[in-house]
Amino acid sequence: MRTTCEIMVQRVLPAIRAEIARCMISEHGKTQQEVADLLELSKAAVSQYIHDKRGADVGFSEDAQYEIRLLAGRLIEGISSREQVVGMCNVCKFIQRSGWLDRNASGTDRCILCGDEKRS
Repeated sequence: MRTTCEIMVQRVLPAIRAEIARCMISEHGKTQQEVADLLELSKAAVSQYIHDKRGADVGFSEDAQYEIRLLAGRLIEGISSREQVVGMCNVCKFIQRSGWLDRNASGTDRCILCGDEKRS
């Protein structure tokens, strides 16, 4: 059995990071090194994200991309570590509610710790 969080961490989190990195560079003019510093990643990891070597196998809806761009903007503004975690959790929950799990990992329920009800 694979848990919801296991699937989300393995497949979705890298895609969220990739989208955040692309947004920070293309929309906010940040360098790869600045993005690496903001996301606490190596510059090589950021390069892999923006060149579709990591996190490229998940397609997000326009609504999900919007939520990710909002988080990217907040990260650039400088939010606390707790707010970063809450922001990432909110994006993850948004993606779960969007039906991504239904389409890509059928038979998996939403995370029971995040407070979302079990899908029918």
